[in-house]
Amino acid sequence: MKGIDIFHQRNHFQQMLKATENVKQLEGQAADAVQALLRDVPVIRTFAVESAPPGSYVDLVVRLNLDGHERLLVCEVKSIGQPRHVRAALLQLQKVASSFDPPATPIFIAPYLSTDAQALCREFDVGFVDLVGNARVTFDSVFIERQVDAKPPAVQRSLKSIFKPKSAQVLRVLLREPARAWRVADLAEASGVSLGHVSNVRGELVDRELAEVADDGLRLSHPDRLLDAWREAYEPPLGERVEFYTTLHGQPLDHALRSVLHMEDSGSHAVLASFSAAHWLSPYGRVPTQYCYADAGGLVALRSALKMAPARSGANVVVTVLKDHGVFLDAVEPAPGVFCTSPVQTYLDLAFAGERGAEAADHLRQELLAWRK
Repeated sequence: MKGIDIFHQRNHFQQMLKATENVKQLEGQAADAVQALLRDVPVIRTFAVESAPPGSYVDLVVRLNLDGHERLLVCEVKSIGQPRHVRAALLQLQKVASSFDPPATPIFIAPYLSTDAQALCREFDVGFVDLVGNARVTFDSVFIERQVDAKPPAVQRSLKSIFKPKSAQVLRVLLREPARAWRVADLAEASGVSLGHVSNVRGELVDRELAEVADDGLRLSHPDRLLDAWREAYEPPLGERVEFYTTLHGQPLDHALRSVLHMEDSGSHAVLASFSAAHWLSPYGRVPTQYCYADAGGLVALRSALKMAPARSGANVVVTVLKDHGVFLDAVEPAPGVFCTSPVQTYLDLAFAGERGAEAADHLRQELLAWRK
């Protein structure tokens, strides 16, 4: 037992040492970023970036000479730039900066700060710098602001992970009733995913301040911001895209579609999608091509009912046979026998469709997804 205790103590010590080394490395990178930023400001004659003394509640102190006057910047360095963590750090940083005489200029630094995290810094009137290149530092006659489009690979993976198929099933349920509070078990049942996966999605949403947890459960706090983020990271559902031609049009085509889309007892699925779904949900100019999502059984039914033939060119029906069937769980019926992707899914598909879909997407959002802020 004694040998095991020594092993655990040694392992714990090594982990602490590694964590300390990572913190020092991050602070060194933060100091380099601040130096590079200030070096380009002509009115700053001299400056020095130093580690803050122990117990000062900040990580870096920058002493500089601005037109013959001494100025002080105090910097807090954090390894996480999610809005929830940023907010707590900003409150502390403001308090520390105001304790100096005269007050110091507070600067928040992290490996990456999203637009939401940057907006928080502006709200608290705290400067910010991230290691990707985004920055905003203002004091006296100095005004520095830089914006870059790059995101670290780990951040890109994190941003996309919350919109992957299983997570997307949870988001569709939440966006269907943005004002509703959800217990984890109820949300798992409604979305058809595991309790653990719902918990992971909940944590991501709370960290990004897109949702909040109260006594009655999880509730979206910013559905519009969530939809914006989803649109920016959106990847269409995976599946095989197949193009066909049908001689049906007008009412005969509508009747044939209704006979196929209403297949609750058959075990197969087919729904209108993209521009075709938008035509029933929020009309904004009709396009000649019909777009559908289907599973294998739904494709067979569509081919039969619409008398479709494969088309190498001139297709007027496009069917995507989905690998994941989560989209079907959120289908809506805007008219008897007409099943479509939900307003949220339709909006995302339209926004992804390029310029001709952008206006239709905006129209649908104004009509059906204009939640109270």
